[in-house]
Amino acid sequence: QVQLVESGGGLVQAGGSLRLSCAASGRTFSRNYMAWFRQAPGKEREFVAGTNWANTTPYYAGSMKGRFTVSRDRVETSLYLQMDNLKVEDTAVYYCAASRYSGITLPNGDYIYWGQGTQVTVSS
Repeated sequence: QVQLVESGGGLVQAGGSLRLSCAASGRTFSRNYMAWFRQAPGKEREFVAGTNWANTTPYYAGSMKGRFTVSRDRVETSLYLQMDNLKVEDTAVYYCAASRYSGITLPNGDYIYWGQGTQVTVSS
């Protein structure tokens, strides 16, 4: 059974940092682009950042550039998201996902495996 399990969410003050982890099991994702999405209350789920197996094609949504760093650990088949200088507007449930494609892709519909999500709350 394929599973993506996120961890590392929590409550942090604005300006602080968190590191999210996503552990994959049940299959390898060496040919799948993986990404982080987030969904805030009352808003649609949005792409945050993603990368390929070799970490050669990281891509970030505009507001995350320079603050977030996405990476993959190929040995442990894990995906990470280092979030620095967090803002109140970063508050959301963050999801890990694996795409059906190997290259960069942003639409939710291109992602076929999803984790259950982890809550990130940034206080002012």
